[in-house]
Amino acid sequence: MEFLNLSTELFILLSVRSWLVNGVTSSLTYEVTDPITGTSLQCDSCPPGTFLRARCSSVKKSDCAPCPEGTFTELSNYIGRCLRCGICGRNQVVKKECTATSDCQCECKQGYFYRQDYDMCFRHRECPSGQGVITKGTPERDTVCGICSVGTFSDISSTDQNCTQHKSCSDAGLQVVMKGAIWHDSLCANCSNLKDGAEYLKEIVPAFFIHHKIKIKRLRRVVNKLPSDNIRKQEGTLELSFSELHSRISSWVSSATPMQIRQLPAILIKLRASHAGEKLQKKLNGIDKNLLKLCHLGHDREVDLSSIFA
Repeated sequence: MEFLNLSTELFILLSVRSWLVNGVTSSLTYEVTDPITGTSLQCDSCPPGTFLRARCSSVKKSDCAPCPEGTFTELSNYIGRCLRCGICGRNQVVKKECTATSDCQCECKQGYFYRQDYDMCFRHRECPSGQGVITKGTPERDTVCGICSVGTFSDISSTDQNCTQHKSCSDAGLQVVMKGAIWHDSLCANCSNLKDGAEYLKEIVPAFFIHHKIKIKRLRRVVNKLPSDNIRKQEGTLELSFSELHSRISSWVSSATPMQIRQLPAILIKLRASHAGEKLQKKLNGIDKNLLKLCHLGHDREVDLSSIFA
């Protein structure tokens, strides 16, 4: 018996694809002309998982064969070959393997979600510092972020971290030298073991650079100009990414002296990051002022610094 001609088969293949997409159920029979008698016959379709190897006639039923490995038919059909199993796209993984009766199912890999308008998987959004994760991303949905509420903060960019409660200095018998903001924690001081104001500022300098976004070229120049007691300079920064530059800053802060920390606002201003430099200087001035007020003029109260550091 002859198979369906190529154009007819292609039409059926495309039709089956359309049925699968739109959830249409195919017919259980199909009509052919008997090559022996020339009369019209109603033939049984092949069940899912098989294809039509030979059409029926007045003396023979439809001859159906199993789909070879790597192919499938999900509906009753009368096509001359099974459909090829699909392949998962970029940033996708197999959710369900292809079988003889169903195509494979794909989903976005961990850390990505599907956007129908682009028909692609995109990386989950990172909630920036000052915001926390309200709903974690899934393969179908992006991360949902929200600004940290009063009394909480987030000092990193993250796809899974919620905002954290500001620590209470008074609970530990300490003085508040800087009230927490949405991007950094509160800073506390022990007046009986007083440190230079720059030592307290050190605690939030890495978070400051994460929150106050500086263009990468300027940030590279800033990192190159960081004052250091080391005779040997670190390797160049021309190719460093934002994360690598922030890592360099954190490393520098951990070993910087109070005097070197105090030089930082001036370095920012000199390198035309004036807005950031002025904000950092304002933070430092506020700490110095409150250390003097709290630890030299009285230990019996905490000061609300929200008006100073708004």
